[in-house]
Amino acid sequence: MREVSTTAELARITAGDPMIVWCGQGQLGGRVRAWSAGDAVVVVSPQLSMHDRLAVYGPADEVARLVEYVLAEINPSLRAFGDEELIRELVERVPRLDFAASFGWMHTAVAPSEVTTAAWLESDAGVEELLAEASPDSYAWPGRYGVLRWAGVSGENGELLSIAADAWSAPEIGFLAGVATKPSARGQGLSRQVCAFATAELVKRYGQAGLMVHGYNEAAISVYRKLGYTYRKVAAAHG
Repeated sequence: MREVSTTAELARITAGDPMIVWCGQGQLGGRVRAWSAGDAVVVVSPQLSMHDRLAVYGPADEVARLVEYVLAEINPSLRAFGDEELIRELVERVPRLDFAASFGWMHTAVAPSEVTTAAWLESDAGVEELLAEASPDSYAWPGRYGVLRWAGVSGENGELLSIAADAWSAPEIGFLAGVATKPSARGQGLSRQVCAFATAELVKRYGQAGLMVHGYNEAAISVYRKLGYTYRKVAAAHG
């Protein structure tokens, strides 16, 4: 077992896996750390999208040994995060882990070319009120660690109708979060507009973009697919 010292090395040993590279957050060696053993890789990334995450990659038997080490020596309450099949195998192998949830990771490296009226907001005014009404369980809120900026679509009267955030982005991959549309404005394609704009901006700035979505949210998944995202089954397990 050895510690991985750079995100370039992390990308190399995981074949550029965008989800694992995102967890590296471009800052290995400080609060974010990674280890490898054989073909297995784990990344400890605190406060990443509201969880202290333990990203996992590689063969289950090799990953299990790394996970046991990290949970014992670094932090026993980390949330393991990776492909669903791997997480389910780890739960069988690592007594400290309990399955938490399955969901989706979506990724694109293509900027949507859709015409949209969305733009980056000059301030966070109105964002909290919209989230409280439309998406109170959102991980991204103004002022939270890692939440960088907000995009939005407004009505003719200036009222904020739909939003999305650039949050927890890494130098190598942007991350879309905090997507919400005012209930009275749904069904007008506003979410698609703001997500198209934000995704295009993320791809232009970081080279690629990712997001996480509930597997049962078929409407959202459909919108993201139309914008060029591909879906990957992932899961989490509590330490």
